[in-house]
Amino acid sequence: MAVITFANAKGGAGKTTAALILSTELARQGNRVVVLDADPQRWITSWSEVSGRVANLEVISHVTPASLPCHIRELKGEADFIVIDLAGAKDAIVALALGLSDHVLIPVQGCAMDARGAVQILELIRHIGEKARVRINHSVVLTRVNSLVTTRALQTIKALLASRGVSVLDTPIVERVAYREIFECGGTLQMMDPNRVSNLDKARENAYALAAEVQNLLPVTARRALMSRLRSALPRAA
Repeated sequence: MAVITFANAKGGAGKTTAALILSTELARQGNRVVVLDADPQRWITSWSEVSGRVANLEVISHVTPASLPCHIRELKGEADFIVIDLAGAKDAIVALALGLSDHVLIPVQGCAMDARGAVQILELIRHIGEKARVRINHSVVLTRVNSLVTTRALQTIKALLASRGVSVLDTPIVERVAYREIFECGGTLQMMDPNRVSNLDKARENAYALAAEVQNLLPVTARRALMSRLRSALPRAA
């Protein structure tokens, strides 16, 4: 089992879209995926209610700081991947989720406000790492990238972030109509009609590439360090 958390202290960074694209693609490939919807807006919960049953994918809503470590512990033997979608904030549940993650993905659009939100998460990761003496693996994922943006332009952005010690995924999430349609109509990219949704094949290829890159960053099973952090997060018996 691997725990993946999407975090940015600013809302509207494409965090929930990225979490859903990754989750549905991992499930399509046959992995057992559970999404912990810790965003008060509950967009993924709403998507799940509209979509109905999606093979290999479960959504758990009403996640709290108290219930989060319990969910992860209970799902240890059932899920291949747990994906946590957080609010655009920097609060107790965000800090807890970061500390319990195998990898944190920080979605960033090309704007200063997103960058500042990302910096807050990076600082929080550093603080937790120093305090708990653990390494929290993390990467930035560029979101809502215009399909006309050149590879050279993306490489420039990545090089700038890399010069500041920030790892950036090679796969950006390109702005696609299909990603908006998912939330409006429910279902997954594979359920959509290519005759009605433009560039659906490109959206599917993007989702596949994102999932492939993320899986290369993750262990298939949870690390001992994760379970140790879970035990410390749970309340001690009286």
